[in-house]
Amino acid sequence: MPKSRKRTKSAAPETTRTALSRRSVLGGGAAASAAVLGAGVWGISSFRTYAAEHDLTRVGNGDPAIVQIHDPQCPTCTALQKQTRRALRDFDDCGMTYLVADINTPEGAAFARRYNAPHVTLLLFDGAGELQRKVQGLQQAATLAEVFAAHKATA
Repeated sequence: MPKSRKRTKSAAPETTRTALSRRSVLGGGAAASAAVLGAGVWGISSFRTYAAEHDLTRVGNGDPAIVQIHDPQCPTCTALQKQTRRALRDFDDCGMTYLVADINTPEGAAFARRYNAPHVTLLLFDGAGELQRKVQGLQQAATLAEVFAAHKATA
């Protein structure tokens, strides 16, 4: 004769519920708000820097200018931009303006055509906006620093 099995309810595991205090909720919200605010400030600052670097009307405003003819999709252009920025670190307070003519924008493409300059090119202008020199191809920061120093001395 088969034994009958007696079913018993197993005890459900006891769940512990952590009560959220008002302070913990507000603290988390404050941290999130600070993070969003910080990201917003960084975004605005980055946009302003981007807009200033792409404002080609600044050529000829009294300061010598270096304009990179740039295609953001081009790895060589990006490498030249990094080397240029590295070289310009020593010239932060000397009044030279670094600008970018993005050939994917109408303004940047027109600027490149006006000076017959392909991408991966730096155009060096004096304070009056006269083209003084073209530097084509990828260059190392040390070489560019020498070029920029000579440009600053003559501009």
